[in-house]
Amino acid sequence: MPRRRPGALLPLELDILDAGSTLQAAEGSFFGFSLARAIADRDGSTLLAHGTLYKALTRMATAGLLESEWEAPEPAEAEGRPRRRLYRVTAAGATALEMARLEASARAAAAAAASRATRPVTA
Repeated sequence: MPRRRPGALLPLELDILDAGSTLQAAEGSFFGFSLARAIADRDGSTLLAHGTLYKALTRMATAGLLESEWEAPEPAEAEGRPRRRLYRVTAAGATALEMARLEASARAAAAAAASRATRPVTA
C-alpha cells in the first residue's frame, strides 16, 4: 500500500469529520457507534467495521483532528451499559475538512473546464 502524503485525509477520515461535525452540532459530541450509524445512514451502506472505525478515530485524535474523553459514569450506569468514549471535532479537524472540500471543488471545476475545452465546436 503506498504511503499517503502528510496532511492528506483518507475518505473514511473525511466521512468521520463530516458526520462527526453534524452530530456534534446536534448533540455536542458523538461516540463511535452513533458515528458509524450516521455514516451508514447517509451513504445508504452497512455499518463500518468497528476495528476500522476505532483505529481511524484514534489516529485522528493523535493527529489533533479530534479530541476525546470518557463520558461520566452516571449516564452509563443509569442505562446499564459501558461508558462511551465521546469525541469532538477540533478546530484543526474542521479546518482540514474545509480544506478537503475546497480542494474537491477546485478539482471538479478544473475537470469541468477541461471537459468544456475538449468538446468539439458545433455550428
